[in-house]
Amino acid sequence: MTEKIDLFAAAPSLVKEWQNAMIALSKAASLEPSLVELVKIRASQINGCANCINLHAVEAGEQGESAQRIYLLSAWREAPCYSDRERAALAWTEALTRLSEGHERTHAYAALREHFTEKEQVKLTLTINIINGWNRIAVGFGLWADPAAIKASAAAA
Repeated sequence: MTEKIDLFAAAPSLVKEWQNAMIALSKAASLEPSLVELVKIRASQINGCANCINLHAVEAGEQGESAQRIYLLSAWREAPCYSDRERAALAWTEALTRLSEGHERTHAYAALREHFTEKEQVKLTLTINIINGWNRIAVGFGLWADPAAIKASAAAA
């Protein structure tokens, strides 16, 4: 993948604010870090974002997520290793990431309500929106970043 633009050089304050939104959301209470990473990986798989799949697979492993669960994520419906709460989050992720495909949001939202508080629903939905945005930025501009470099950048924020 060839990077088409250096986001931080082209619009440093805007990109920093976008990055800070994800950092702030990550620090907010209530969602399990490994669940958040699974959601980010699944949205990135759907969007074909190799950069974000790579980054969030590493981060999921650092959160204690097993390699098996990361590998099986694209087939989560058939894999027995995900909890009902995780399945609800993944279904909601797919429904929002594939809006134009007409996926059934009614059933996904019903499962979401069953397993998540209203505050958690908002946090999860914001997480899905932000990762979809990062996917579009990374795919659109051909970004590829080493996970260690991303972590250093986030720590400096």
